[in-house]
Amino acid sequence: MAKAIYLDAFSGLSGNMLLGAFLAAGMDEHVLRRELAKLPVMQECELKVSQVKKNGIAATYVDVEVHEKVAAGNAMPFHDLANDDHHNHHVHHHRAMRDIRAMIEGSSLSDGAKAISLRIFKVLAEAEGHVHGHPADEVTFHEVGAADSIVDICGVAICLDVLGITEVYAGRVNVGSGFVRCAHGTMPVPAPAVAELLKDWPTYAAGAPVELTTPTGAAVVRAFANISLVRPASFRAEAIGYGAGTRDNEGLPNVLRLYLGEMEEQQQPDDGNAEDKYILAANIDDMTPQIYGYLFDKLLAAGALDVWVTPIYMKKNRPAHELSVLVTGAQRAICQQILFRETTTIGLRVIKIDERVECDRRVAQAETKYGTVRVKIAAYEGEIVNVQPEFEDCRACAEAHDVPWKRVREAALREIAFRLGDA
Repeated sequence: MAKAIYLDAFSGLSGNMLLGAFLAAGMDEHVLRRELAKLPVMQECELKVSQVKKNGIAATYVDVEVHEKVAAGNAMPFHDLANDDHHNHHVHHHRAMRDIRAMIEGSSLSDGAKAISLRIFKVLAEAEGHVHGHPADEVTFHEVGAADSIVDICGVAICLDVLGITEVYAGRVNVGSGFVRCAHGTMPVPAPAVAELLKDWPTYAAGAPVELTTPTGAAVVRAFANISLVRPASFRAEAIGYGAGTRDNEGLPNVLRLYLGEMEEQQQPDDGNAEDKYILAANIDDMTPQIYGYLFDKLLAAGALDVWVTPIYMKKNRPAHELSVLVTGAQRAICQQILFRETTTIGLRVIKIDERVECDRRVAQAETKYGTVRVKIAAYEGEIVNVQPEFEDCRACAEAHDVPWKRVREAALREIAFRLGDA
């Protein structure tokens, strides 16, 4: 069984709502405080935990109060893009991604908590960088650079690590509506970073016209959660915790509901070994073709042996594509996950390959007057059957010397033929 959580963000999602929900579901507050104390940023603030009621629902509220001396030393007040006003009355430091990374890596947090924290900040930096047109590592955080938001993110990481959570699921996220004042002026909800983080996540707006989901909460979902509009069938809840926000919305309690429990671990598809070969295939007629290049790169980086697309016609004579991925047993699970997360398909055909005949292959270096070109040489039963220069090497040489690509390819083939005695 795998430890898992399911997030029901019917009234929004933020870092401190997550912390409150974890504590309400059974996370040891003493352990959380002990681990957070390993962060230098805790010298700037204090963790406050209280029990509150939201429309009659008992919930745990977590606030991070910045020390007055720290606030007085910074003359620039900020209104955070926040569900929870515990951020709004604080004064915020500006911290770059590199500063936050150095702080986390230099702390004595567990390796697991460090890795989880940095992953959340990474997706957050990428979203902010996309919004502002900067590389992720050069992003300077305003709202999330503040002590309270760093504590929220690292606190969530500590909870996931200590509780041994390996599976995170979330349903539709209520982002709220209306407008919010922030560092960028008055913006419509969802704020730019939230919109970027949840651009392909099912969201909706319900309740009063206020912001309900923050960049911190959205980053946790983006970094770790799998979409599941209802709790997975194999999920068994052991505890339910409610983390409170600060809104008092009539008819919509401002709480995050967190289910903590276990899931049956996915069974292996069959008794085959890691070297078995499979084709994963899906017919797709409702996905923008722009994604295919990105998808190919992601699947190949995950270990897929080959990826290809075949034009087909589906029911009602709809033009479509058959997407096929050749994988080994070792890469099957991760490639299946990529296909379900990145495409619109809701089912795959899995075809086991009983036999795959391959040529013996090696790579040789062809030294041409345009530069070095790698050449693939394939042999079958001792006979060379194919010689093929690497396309990217030929292109790089052609661009560097301003000559046709085919001229570089021909030079590479002549060099290899001479070395093989075929010239």
